[in-house]
Amino acid sequence: MAEVFLRAALTQSGKTGHTVSSAGLGALPGHQADPAVHQLMAETGLDISTHRARQITDDMIHRADIILVMETWQKTAIEARTPSAKGKVFRLGEWEKIDISDPYKKNLCAFKHAMMLIEQGVSQWVAKL
Repeated sequence: MAEVFLRAALTQSGKTGHTVSSAGLGALPGHQADPAVHQLMAETGLDISTHRARQITDDMIHRADIILVMETWQKTAIEARTPSAKGKVFRLGEWEKIDISDPYKKNLCAFKHAMMLIEQGVSQWVAKL
């Protein structure tokens, strides 16, 4: 969700030329987004049908200018894996000082809550970029 929301928000704000991509620490490579995500994204008019999960790689970490994560433990894990990433890994909820819990395998309400927090975080980051 965050990748699609961030890409759309950057485009809407006229901030072009950014590459936005998604990868996870525990992602199941090649898997589609959860059906609840498809439903919620469709309701917002955003398409997530081509999304496929992938694992983050050292090359991705090195090439990225900024890495946005959902939870503090992810920031810690990336920085431990690649110490040179320190200073460019931030939580999506950094400005609110919040973690956004992964709603995977939870009910629709958890996905809606995560989506709301993701949208807030994206909005705040777009204003800062």
